[in-house]
Parts: sequence; C-alpha cells; structure tokens
Amino acid sequence: MITAVHHFQLFSEPHWRPRARLRQGELPAGLGAWLFDPGSLTRRLRQACSGFFRVQVLGQVWARPLPSEAGLLAVDHRRYVWTREVQLFCDTQPWVFARTVIPPVTLRGRGHRLQYLGDRPLGEVLFTDPRTRRGEVEIARITPAQRLHQRAFGRLAEAPTVIWGRRSLFRIDGRPLLVYEVFLPDLPLSCSSDKGSVLQSHEFNTIRKSSA
Repeated sequence: MITAVHHFQLFSEPHWRPRARLRQGELPAGLGAWLFDPGSLTRRLRQACSGFFRVQVLGQVWARPLPSEAGLLAVDHRRYVWTREVQLFCDTQPWVFARTVIPPVTLRGRGHRLQYLGDRPLGEVLFTDPRTRRGEVEIARITPAQRLHQRAFGRLAEAPTVIWGRRSLFRIDGRPLLVYEVFLPDLPLSCSSDKGSVLQSHEFNTIRKSSA
C-alpha cells in the first residue's frame, strides 16, 4: 500500500453540474445511461464485461483536497484526506477511472475498512451497506487542461480531448466520502441500454438518496 503524502496539483477543476443543468444533446450518444444509472457501477460493469473484470490501484495516499472537494466534505482545504485512485478494466481495456476522497472522520469506526480495500471495488462495500446514503449526482465535461483528465488516463498512451465523468457524495453512518467515476473511451456505450434497469432499480433500494 502506498502511504506517502501526495499533493494533487490543480490546473483547473471541471465544472460540475446536476443533471437538470445539462443542455439537451450535450452528452455523447449512449453515455447518459451510464452517467445517470442509480445502481452500482461495479455491478453494471461486470454485467457488460464478457471477459475478466478487475480493479487496478493507481495510488492510495494522504493528500490535500481540491477546493470543491473540501467544500462538499466540509473540511479545511489545508487538512489531509485519504484518496484512492483506480482504473476498472475489462480484460486489458480500461473502462472507468475512479477517485475516492475520504476525510479522517469517515475512517473511524466502520469506515476504517475503506482504507484497506486493496483491489476490491468500492461499490461492493457501498452498495451492500444498508446504512449508506447517496447524494445528488453531478456531471462534468473533463478536458486535458484539467488535472483530473491526466489522472484518469494514468499510464495510458492515448487520451481523447474530452471525457465525461460524474461524482456523488456518499455518507456512511452520516460521515461523508466523495466518489468520482470517469468514463474512458474503451467503455462500450452499446452496453448501456435499459437491459439492466430493473435490476439496478431494485439494487438502488439498498442506497437511499440522501435528503441532505
């Protein structure tokens, strides 16, 4: 496990918006079904992947949060938070980059396990915990001028000009953590049909939308 302190340097942050503030036709065709699915992304990816699904950990470090992260998590931006960055693969193709930001208070008690996930998907923890709540999903268009774009591609050689992602504020026992999911070019949009809608809607009953 990587435990060195790391500074997430900021070029600029994406402009995060709720679904209601997106313009009609703004999203690439087929991507909305991934962005707005309320269920476990891990489970949806497993369903879509006919090969071997795996998690590759890029880094797990204590770092200072970005300004918007500090605001959402209600922490001082000068304080350190636990960050975890991974890529989710189907065979050799990276489909999703995920970043999790967790303040120290959330790592107490039952949240202690979040610091020791290894290559286990975070979704397997959040979506099986009846005391987890999920807030509103925010969407952003992410460009190469933004650090998140560079982090999302890790060691990958080719990166497109624009990618899209979402983020959600979860709460475990009332304590917050912020989860980013950035959708990479190899993700098959044709798999984001309504095939799994009934299953995902049932699964979403485990995580009730926060009223906060």
